[in-house]
Amino acid sequence: MYAYELRQEMNKRFGWKPPMVTSYTVLYRLQQKGYLTTEWQEQRGKPARKYYKITNKGRELLEEAEKYFAVLYRKLFKKRPSS
Repeated sequence: MYAYELRQEMNKRFGWKPPMVTSYTVLYRLQQKGYLTTEWQEQRGKPARKYYKITNKGRELLEEAEKYFAVLYRKLFKKRPSS
């Protein structure tokens, strides 16, 4: 996806559209750390777009985050015995 598509997807999924500067800052940092790669693609009759693609390192980070949030969810919402 390119940056604008990512922002639209966040708005669709979470009801929040981050500012463009924030989006580009986060994408740049993820790329610098090797979690994303970029590729410019020509568009017919339009300017080229920079597309972002997750790397294997990025997938590993995503899996770690999913595990972390699953554990956090269980800790926060685990049923406790009645007192």
